[in-house]
Amino acid sequence: MARAAYVSDLKGLQAECSINYLRLSRLVGELGPGETREIALRGRDQRYGSLWLELVEQAPYTSRLRVSQSGVMDAFVEAPRMLVHLYHDVRMAEVTDFQRQRHFHGRYRYPNARMHQPDEKLQINRFLGEWLEHALAHGHSLDLPELN
Repeated sequence: MARAAYVSDLKGLQAECSINYLRLSRLVGELGPGETREIALRGRDQRYGSLWLELVEQAPYTSRLRVSQSGVMDAFVEAPRMLVHLYHDVRMAEVTDFQRQRHFHGRYRYPNARMHQPDEKLQINRFLGEWLEHALAHGHSLDLPELN
């Protein structure tokens, strides 16, 4: 039996990018180009890493932000890293580079050579959203009192 073709969820992607813009705005604050913010992540009684936000480039209508994590598992697994493009005029944030892979399409045939899921772009942006939501809920920053 033939599998139905995946249909891109454009509204879902746009919604995820919009809420990620708001999440990043709270976490980034007033960073200038080249500046970095560390958000310490904790569990109940233990610190288990940091979320790093670095403003790589800023222009009037767009910015690029490097988002990465460091922590106790660094010796065992590659820490997640991504480059996020913020579009200030439409208030959206989109992942443009994840683990050194760039230019994600809205839909992939499956299987494919890189083993991307049919909705890889949406999944990566959702991952960013979950990561940021966790940082907002459990993060601690000395220079952003509203996160404490």
